[in-house]
Amino acid sequence: MVDETEAEFLRRYNIHDYDLPLVSVDLAIFTLRDQRLQVLLVERGAHPHKGRWALPGGFVDLKQDRELLDTARRKLQEKTGVRTPHLEQVVSVGSASRDPRGWSITILFMALIPPVSLQGGGAVDDVRWWPFADACALPLAFDHRELLLQARERLRNKTAYTLLPIHVLQPPFTLTRLQQAFEELLGEPLEKKSFRRRILSADVLEEVGEDLPEGGRGRPALLYRLRRGAEQHVFSRVVLADRL
Repeated sequence: MVDETEAEFLRRYNIHDYDLPLVSVDLAIFTLRDQRLQVLLVERGAHPHKGRWALPGGFVDLKQDRELLDTARRKLQEKTGVRTPHLEQVVSVGSASRDPRGWSITILFMALIPPVSLQGGGAVDDVRWWPFADACALPLAFDHRELLLQARERLRNKTAYTLLPIHVLQPPFTLTRLQQAFEELLGEPLEKKSFRRRILSADVLEEVGEDLPEGGRGRPALLYRLRRGAEQHVFSRVVLADRL
C-alpha cells in the first residue's frame, strides 16, 4: 500500500465519523454594585432547566469563532452589550452527566466589568445582577454553582497580587473606592495607610482631578484612573499583607 500524504489523509477525513461532545463557553461576569460583589445570571427560557438561573454562555460557533476567546467575547457582548476590560479562562470541565442533552464540555471564563444596564436575548427570559451569596443559594442550572465557586476563588486569589478590582470600577475613582473594591473582592479588610502606600508607590495610577467632599465639607478627594500599560501589574507581595 502506497503511503498517502497528509493532504490526502485530510481530504478524506470526516470529523463526523466520530462521536463529538457538546462544546460551550460559560461566563462568570462580576461587578460591584452598591459596594457588593455581584454576578450576572440569566433565566433560561428553553429546555433543559427551563426557568432556572444560570451563568450566561453558549455553544461554540464554528463559522464565527476562530478560538474560544472569540466565543467568550461574543457571548459577553450578547448578554451585556459591552466589552470587558478583563476576560480570562478559569477552568475546563466535561462529563457525560453535566448536561442532559449529552456528553458535554464547557470552558469557564471570568469577566470583570463596571456596572452596566443589561440586555437579554436568545433562549433567555431574564438577565439580572445577583449578590454573590444570593446567586450561590439558587438552584442553578447544570453544574453552574460549582463553576461560579471556582470563578470566585480565582477572583479572590488574583486580587491579592494584581489590579483586578480596578476593572469593576467606573473611572475616575477615589482611593477610598478602590480600597473598598479590593476589600470586597478579597473578602478581607485592609489597613488604609499601607494600602494607599502600596498603590501609589506602584505608579499604576494617574490623577485626573478632584471629587467634591461628602456633604460639601472637608478636603476634596483626588480622582484617579489606571495608567496606560499598567493593566498587567503584579505586586511584589500580596495585598493581604496589608490587612488590619
